[in-house]
Amino acid sequence: MTRYYIGLANTVHDPAIAIVGPDGEVLFAEAIERHLQSKRAWNQPPDPLPWLPELITRYCEPDAEFRVGTTWSRPWMLFVALQTLLSPLPLGRLLGEGPSSDPPAARFAYRLRWIYRRLLQGSLMVGDNLRYQLRIRFGNRKVSFKHYAHHRTHAAYACMTSPFDDAVCAVVDGVGEFGNLSFFSWRGGELSGLKHCFRFGSLGLVYSALTEWCGFDPLLGEEWKVMGLAPYGVVDPEIYGLLEGLARVQGLDISVPSLRQLGRSLKAMEERAIPRGRPPLESADLARTGQQFYSDRMTELLTNLHRRGGSSNLVLGGGCALNSSYNGRITDETPFQQLYVPSAPGDDGNAVGAAMLAWQEDHPGVRPPVASSPYLGSALSPDALDALATHGRLEGLRHAPDTLLAEVAARLADGKLVGWVQGRAEFGPRALGNRSLLADPRRADMKEVINARVKFREAFRPFAPSILHERGPDWFVDYADAPYMERTQVWLPGVRERVPAVVHADGTGRVQSVSQERNPRFWGLLRAFEELTGVPVLLNTSLNVMGKPIVHSVQDALGVFLTSGIDALVLGDTIIDKPAR
Repeated sequence: MTRYYIGLANTVHDPAIAIVGPDGEVLFAEAIERHLQSKRAWNQPPDPLPWLPELITRYCEPDAEFRVGTTWSRPWMLFVALQTLLSPLPLGRLLGEGPSSDPPAARFAYRLRWIYRRLLQGSLMVGDNLRYQLRIRFGNRKVSFKHYAHHRTHAAYACMTSPFDDAVCAVVDGVGEFGNLSFFSWRGGELSGLKHCFRFGSLGLVYSALTEWCGFDPLLGEEWKVMGLAPYGVVDPEIYGLLEGLARVQGLDISVPSLRQLGRSLKAMEERAIPRGRPPLESADLARTGQQFYSDRMTELLTNLHRRGGSSNLVLGGGCALNSSYNGRITDETPFQQLYVPSAPGDDGNAVGAAMLAWQEDHPGVRPPVASSPYLGSALSPDALDALATHGRLEGLRHAPDTLLAEVAARLADGKLVGWVQGRAEFGPRALGNRSLLADPRRADMKEVINARVKFREAFRPFAPSILHERGPDWFVDYADAPYMERTQVWLPGVRERVPAVVHADGTGRVQSVSQERNPRFWGLLRAFEELTGVPVLLNTSLNVMGKPIVHSVQDALGVFLTSGIDALVLGDTIIDKPAR
């Protein structure tokens, strides 16, 4: 009997679904926010009911056997159920707050309880939509479920997609199961646990709190803004000292000095918080200090991990692995020599991890094929493209399969903003050349142009460069291959003035390395742009407007194109130009 493995990332935020075939190949993986066009898809199921028949028909044999993996274990969900049913002592009192107080400690406690309740709600019903559609639509009752520990699914996805045969894996998270930090060994296709931290401390929660104190919204994933703002500030020793009351490293653990000290530090940091709506640069010193505190603690932690031995290769997973500013410093500041961070290290990646764990249970001792490509999501609908060509009535629409790369490169060199939609969507939060907004990095004013005409976001936030992989050493200090924009790297001093639109205030760029093997069409476009300009770099940002996910469908792409200042939209081989103004 043929068996498919479906992974469901069923956390409160960033739900996702993945499909692994009988041979262990990842056939599909996508965050639900793309399909729903709802940022982070809070409180949404990972298996949207109307979408499932299309996925099952396209990627599976509907009458096959299905094994479904989810990303929270049964013991943890029992614990969460007890937490929600029983009346816990108010955490605010334990943190030294008065019984009538609300912020900050009691509010912190309330947020944790809210997360627990949403986790319980989602996990009780996880897979119900999938089971329903298989039974009603396809008459298939051959469905079984496996439930895996949250951090193990993080580690499985990160390790099983890595290029390493042996490595140690650190999963650094906001909230996990009975702790927020775990370490694993990856050797010979086998994942084994090294250490799980059962302490209360969490670097992820500290960074989320920092995001809020800087005047941003962690529920919308605005930790990016803290990283972008940090280079504009300086380290404040007093703030740094207060942050030390929130988390400290003890070996391979993150702990808090004491609950009372935690309460005092939270209260003092709340008093320094910048209200939302204030000018972002008022938060620059706070962002810089918080980023430095996070980096120092991570360096301590990873250095201690390396001392434990096992490998000089590091695999990093969990929500904190999205901190690209720190990731770029790991091989310089720790003894690890090589780093791998997958394209979706946050909770959406757990869909792939859960499916792979289910597959490996049926294939013990066998490593699945390495899913090196991040292009695992939905492709543009051919019917929608045909309808656009037939009924779109867009004067600037035409097909140009033979001259596409040269024509698009010429538009970019002329200063045009180009929406670039090709093939299957990237899995993860970053546009990697298939759902991108592209521009010429040589223009110093290009950041302001994009912010004013398309992104409508804060001026301090940097834009990322995509570069031909073979040219990387000529442009970056100690260049490292970075296919997923997972780390910042330092521009060589002599080239910075050539691409000012993608050089951040601290001289870094969150680079994407583009190779012909990984993305031949995007690589070809970069080559065509280099032939015109002598620069093998393009400004690459996600094709969306602020507050919305990256575009999912032809209609989404057209909506962004027609309601913003994008000059041209490329959908496969089709170019749509706006009339000249």
